[in-house]
Amino acid sequence: MNEIPRPVLLVLAALLVLIAWRRWAPVSYWYLLVFPRKAVWLRWTWRHVASGCGLTKKRHRWWFTTVPGLIASTGVVRVKRRFQRVEVDTKPWMGLPRPTRNGFRITFHLLDGQIPDDYAKVCERLAHAWRIEAVRVVGSRPGRVTLQGITADPLAHVAPAMPPAEPSGGWRAEDLLRPVVGVLETGAAWRMDFRLIPHWMNAGATQSGKSNLISALVVGLAPQPVALVGFDLKGGVELAAYADRLTALATTRAECLDLLSDLIAVMGARMLACRRYGVRDIWQLPDASRPIPVVVLIDEIAELFLTADKAEKDQVTRTATALLRIAQLGRAFGIHLVLSGQRIGSDLGPGVTALRAQIGGRVCHRVNDPETAVMTLGDLDPDALVAARSIPPELPGVAVVTGSDGRWYRARSGYVSTASAEQAARTFAGLTPSWAQVAASGLGHELPCESSPELVA
Repeated sequence: MNEIPRPVLLVLAALLVLIAWRRWAPVSYWYLLVFPRKAVWLRWTWRHVASGCGLTKKRHRWWFTTVPGLIASTGVVRVKRRFQRVEVDTKPWMGLPRPTRNGFRITFHLLDGQIPDDYAKVCERLAHAWRIEAVRVVGSRPGRVTLQGITADPLAHVAPAMPPAEPSGGWRAEDLLRPVVGVLETGAAWRMDFRLIPHWMNAGATQSGKSNLISALVVGLAPQPVALVGFDLKGGVELAAYADRLTALATTRAECLDLLSDLIAVMGARMLACRRYGVRDIWQLPDASRPIPVVVLIDEIAELFLTADKAEKDQVTRTATALLRIAQLGRAFGIHLVLSGQRIGSDLGPGVTALRAQIGGRVCHRVNDPETAVMTLGDLDPDALVAARSIPPELPGVAVVTGSDGRWYRARSGYVSTASAEQAARTFAGLTPSWAQVAASGLGHELPCESSPELVA
């Protein structure tokens, strides 16, 4: 038998090592082997990519040129040298690409007349030109814009959200009202930051991941000293799993209206407390006098606005007014809304449109109709609507969300099973304040903590 030549064996061995390296250590494979080659290619092709994406600018420059003159008697051509004004394409200056875990970041110097939005509009073109998953604007400062290229989609596999095993190790002080619920497409943690964006809208069709996001949110907030209030117009079937961690739960429209009235009364009392201390919101109060933050989870917001007859019209109007008052004033007094629903459209009434204008945080999962996507994301970049409409059904939990920087991103919530949600609620049931504690906190006569929640009908 003929022996395999030694060079062939070496090549095969190197290929096996590369395959194993890429499979078992993809991060180091990207940093050490793939990224250096990618960085050189990005710099080499930038002039053509910038021109194709319309990022270059026409400029007039003076060039020192040689102009042929007359032929002398000796047969030698006489030439003259002079400056000539010509039009050239000027490309934006590209900084050195910097590697990240899921791609790279590049800072560009903007040309005269350019703004960061010029780059945001061509992100999809850049992604195709660079042959990567996506490109997003992740930062800007005067004269500069930073883009992040995403080479591998981090949303394909997101780790499940696991609640802490012990009540003592669940959260840090700086994470108060900033729970991590999933992963952004940039690879960063997806935080629903209620301190920065006080109210959120969560839209999505059945099996799109809307309910899972609520579960991940409860798991993230359960270890924190906050009150969770539930509005479940499905008869309690969605939020009943968290009953041990809910301070109050309403399952009918009448109960919801009563609970909203109580929340407005609590908000009014906190207004008086802030006025007494001469501050503008509860976060400026002394720690001992700061009221307990309240997060209101409303499932199926459309059920609060639908009317079957004229008798319900007055009730719907009062409900819409109460929600709007909380949305307008709740941030300063520690009352936050999370509105969830399959259908959020203007056909539900003017109350929905007015309420939507007060909701800064938007989460749009896969939806059944374009109007819901428009109502959720319509005042953002039109590309966000396209991204929301293109979410595939086989990726539940994927959504288009607004970030703290005002831009939109694709994100995916970590999967939370019903058993995990119930376990989190039971584990942290001792942290659930009663309604009396919520109403009295911050007024100078806090009540002792109770071990079980008080559900308000």
